Amino acid sequence: MGWSLAILAFAQLIYSLDINIVFVALPEVGHALGFSKQSLQWVVSAYTIFCGGFLLLGGRASDRLGQKRMFVSALLLFALASLLGGLAWNPLVIIMARALQGIGAAFLFPATLSLINRLYEEGPRRNRALAVWGGAGASGLTLGSLLGGILTNAIGWEAVFFVNVLFAGGAALAALFVIPRDSARSGRSRFDLPGALTFTAAATLLVYVLVQGPESGWGSVSILVCAVMSLLLFLAFVRIEIRTADPLMPLHLLRRRSLVTGMIITFLYMGTFGAIPYFLTVLFQNVHQFNALQTGLAFIVPSLSIALGTQWGERLATRFGMRSTLLSGFLIGIAGTALLPLGAGVDSGYLLIVPGLIVSGVGQGVVWTGMWIAASTGVAHSEQGVASGMATTTLNIGNAIGMAFLIFIANSGIDGQTGSSLLAAQASGVQTALYWAAAGLIIGGVAALFLPRKKTNQ
Repeated sequence: MGWSLAILAFAQLIYSLDINIVFVALPEVGHALGFSKQSLQWVVSAYTIFCGGFLLLGGRASDRLGQKRMFVSALLLFALASLLGGLAWNPLVIIMARALQGIGAAFLFPATLSLINRLYEEGPRRNRALAVWGGAGASGLTLGSLLGGILTNAIGWEAVFFVNVLFAGGAALAALFVIPRDSARSGRSRFDLPGALTFTAAATLLVYVLVQGPESGWGSVSILVCAVMSLLLFLAFVRIEIRTADPLMPLHLLRRRSLVTGMIITFLYMGTFGAIPYFLTVLFQNVHQFNALQTGLAFIVPSLSIALGTQWGERLATRFGMRSTLLSGFLIGIAGTALLPLGAGVDSGYLLIVPGLIVSGVGQGVVWTGMWIAASTGVAHSEQGVASGMATTTLNIGNAIGMAFLIFIANSGIDGQTGSSLLAAQASGVQTALYWAAAGLIIGGVAALFLPRKKTNQ
């Protein structure tokens, strides 16, 4: 099982690495392919929208078609999409490549998580596996920033896509030999196609509204139409799930307190903790004028702290249970995130923000491990994929909502500002957004109180 965990952790590293590696290369991508200032965001948005829309489908596909099969297929799709991105010759091609990467990630994340939950029984072994998996993801954030800066400066923006071809392709090949084969399934495997189509369309439209709303305007016709269509499709999905004998999302899972609480916490986690790297990037690059490589180096401290927190989270969960672990993580995270604005001024040096980065990072890591333990507890092996898909869907939607809200707050005072006034306004906006993120973490701590008080059999 050791080699299996290594491959699964490496897949999570690839997933998280891609988030930052492309972000750092965005200016070069925009210049080389002729993006306008307004359209460049679609290199990020296309990935976010399609990843968010396909997560539940990806999770259920793992249950129905086989977790190993979907894991390998998702890695191959990710590798092919990355190849297309590296070869892109105009904006449309790279946006299509990023959309395909998003779909690949949407199938990869729940397949990876459900494989861990199948291969490692509930308790200390699973907790340890989730901590290793989470630590690899934290490492990917640092490696993404570092590789993005190094490869873009030394070779060009294309390299940040081509490196994923090697990583994902190699992981897929290794998985064929290392990951245990899928369990035999008795009877004919049925798939809820109407539910899959309606939910995927509804979730994709919702994430589009959340991502594009700040740019197009919340009152614009396109945003309002998509919002109404998303709502109608969600209602249709609920009706389909109630009537079908083999639902995409078994509604009885919503009666599991640990899973539902885990979903709420993943939503809050990415709406708060998950938004911090964006504002740190704005602070480092726009306010402090760090280049891509310096920004990557600046992320080493928070990434190592998150990795450390994931390991502490495993030990706390095994010894004290999910409730105490998540409460501790949120309390640490609140304190650390509230410290971050103290080092986010125009004239603040990097060392002033380091204490906040360390404390906040440890809190993030503890919560990251604890929330996935909560989401998987008590779920049957045959439904681990859809449970993972449900939790990762709320994770993605939480990130879109949190980012939209916090960016709106941060940018509310920068209109019409130039020069030193603009830098001061950006720094002030980052500080305000970080305070709001700390406030949001309080809600996460309250949500953790709904988990069982006594220590579960972990």
